[in-house]
Amino acid sequence: MWAISARTFPSNERKDDMRRTQNIKTGNILTAVGAAENGEIFDLEGYGAAGMSGETPFVLETADTVPMPHGSELMLLPQRRPLVYNLAENRFEILKKNPFAPKEAIFPVAVFNSPGYVNRHFCAYDDTGLTAPLPLFAYGAVGFGKGGFRSSALLVDAEPRQDLRLMPQKKILKGVKEMQKKYPGNRLMRHLESCALRYGCPAGKNFFLKRYEAPLPTSRVCNADCLGCISLQTTGNLSACQERISFTPTPEEIAELSLEHISTVDQAIVSFGQGCEGDPLMAFAAIEPAVRLIREKTDRGTINLNTNAGLPDKVEALCRAGMDSMRVSLNSVRENCYTAYFRPRSYTFSDVLKSIRAAKGLGKFVSVNYLNCPGFTDSEKETAAFLEFAGTTGIDMIQWRNLNFDPNHYFRIMKAVEDPGRPLGMGAVMKRISERFPNLIHGYFNPPKKERSLG
Repeated sequence: MWAISARTFPSNERKDDMRRTQNIKTGNILTAVGAAENGEIFDLEGYGAAGMSGETPFVLETADTVPMPHGSELMLLPQRRPLVYNLAENRFEILKKNPFAPKEAIFPVAVFNSPGYVNRHFCAYDDTGLTAPLPLFAYGAVGFGKGGFRSSALLVDAEPRQDLRLMPQKKILKGVKEMQKKYPGNRLMRHLESCALRYGCPAGKNFFLKRYEAPLPTSRVCNADCLGCISLQTTGNLSACQERISFTPTPEEIAELSLEHISTVDQAIVSFGQGCEGDPLMAFAAIEPAVRLIREKTDRGTINLNTNAGLPDKVEALCRAGMDSMRVSLNSVRENCYTAYFRPRSYTFSDVLKSIRAAKGLGKFVSVNYLNCPGFTDSEKETAAFLEFAGTTGIDMIQWRNLNFDPNHYFRIMKAVEDPGRPLGMGAVMKRISERFPNLIHGYFNPPKKERSLG
């Protein structure tokens, strides 16, 4: 059992300040949890659960956590050591061994929260001496309290669009068979079958269930090399979560799938830009005529583009062709931090801003897919920059998403670019943004445009 070193964690004076700021009451602190080598998860009596915001540890309390959302998963962090709060000694500690079985190793436990929840803190762990990052997941902080596991998270979108309880496998298989019979030659539909059945993709499942948003993956390539890309990894120690689409669908295949969804689903959305592809703007030659084909048949449904928005001329052309909305992925609104994560190959952050202005200038709905890492996203500098960004761009919505990347590794990369300053807290930042921009929507999913019901 190790005490925290001043080299890595806050000084005693800083920790005392943090405790006073939190107004810690022992009865409200969640119990820490750990995992054995065999994967068994257990609570640690006498130790409070901790979470991290950047390099700052926080004690997890009942009031700032929620019952672990349905569909969330607990994960053991291999090779790492848990950071906990010793209640008897009133200090943070890194556990090298299980304190109740000193001969046994102990590992940190994180929660991968269900869609719609954004992390307040990430899992508290020590990775001293390790260089390889964790696999591509979001590692939320978790503790144990009355009633079970509790997650340090905020609910930002209660829509059950990706609630797996509403996606019965029998109905998905029925939808797959129906589409196979109806569109035997459509390669894009065959690709979505793999997404839904092999990878369990909720977006793919929703298409075959005839509900909400249908995915339209199109692009085999990308003009960025994101650190956390889930469809293609160029480094040897990270694996992509799924295979990237291996072909570019024809405009006719795209339009056929889109019109099928729009014609059968109330408030339907069809979206370019999925986890199983590069950036859709790189497939502009296919998607622009596809948008025109759709709009020649119907003005119903929402045609959405999820993108890094690096090609403003292509964005403008798609808007003019009939695209309704655009979601732009950002880890930061500061150019140096954005570039360090997205690693753009043939565009700059200024091109992203041009794309947003182009879409807004043509009356389109623009969201930002804001990739959250507590301690960075809610830092003083990033918050100030975001307030300025929101004011100058006139964006319509923030889609709060948890960054699927090793949080310690990420924070070190970002801090090397620019020290972000102290964390303000995710809840406090959201409140500050809402007060400044009361009409700015906070959520998780792409919303449909308002239109009359199919009935």
